Amino acid sequence: MKAIVVEGGAMRGIFAAGVLDAHIEADFYPYDFAIGVSAGTSNLANYLSKQHKRSYDVITKLATQKQFFNPIRFIKKGHLVDIQWLLNESERVYPLNKKQLFSSIPLFTSITNIATGHAEYYRIDHKNINYLLEATSAMPIAYRSTPCTPESCHADGGISDSIPVIEAYKRGATDITVILSRPLNYRMQQKKVNWAMKTMLNQQPRIIQALSTRAIHYNKALDFIKSPPEGVSVNVLAPPSHFPINRLTMDRKKLETGYQMGLVLGYQQIQKHLQQLLTHGSLDRSSGTGVPIQ
Repeated sequence: MKAIVVEGGAMRGIFAAGVLDAHIEADFYPYDFAIGVSAGTSNLANYLSKQHKRSYDVITKLATQKQFFNPIRFIKKGHLVDIQWLLNESERVYPLNKKQLFSSIPLFTSITNIATGHAEYYRIDHKNINYLLEATSAMPIAYRSTPCTPESCHADGGISDSIPVIEAYKRGATDITVILSRPLNYRMQQKKVNWAMKTMLNQQPRIIQALSTRAIHYNKALDFIKSPPEGVSVNVLAPPSHFPINRLTMDRKKLETGYQMGLVLGYQQIQKHLQQLLTHGSLDRSSGTGVPIQ
């Protein structure tokens, strides 16, 4: 089975937006299922709905507005980033083509259970899409709302599983494409949860614990990517070392640069795939590959 996995990273998701727009342009849909985290889930939803540049527009035109990112509001004990506003405004301005989305391959996302600190994985459907898109991006402290169902409450999936490549493998994938939001040579450094965060999260001890061990799980996923089990192929698309975007970059010129980096690498991936098909004499439309537009 073939799977695509997309990391989150807030505004760093502009890179994946570029990669996946190249996929859309080329009608490149060779996967059996998809798994995303946080912004990676939104990127995949737009990809599977075949809405070219929706991710780009949401990130560069909406996520850069003060209604989404507002440090002054945060100082006054409001949201630093208002996830619900972004989801609502995205749907109002750029409605998601849910008919196309749900006629495509299964889309899964990871969220973190607040009571356990562990990752949970759900398939997105008509009933849960709004909740899961909010929950997978609900970073504690920065987003002060806590998404809850009658059974449990959740936070950003990146806390417990930032790159769910191992989960893709557990679900049967042996040919996995991973789109990262950091350069491939990046290693997450173990950091202590400071007293301020502990104070603000004093009602969520398992989240504190998950944050304190996040680097271990992150680097374990990177190790899997670089040395997958026998019989497993992992294709990685990662931004270059000079990628100018961090989690809260609001500079539109930098975001444009990051998008173009992803777009170029996406084209290169498709060209490589086409060459492989030509070499094996199996190029046809049933492969899910069209002609990339550059």
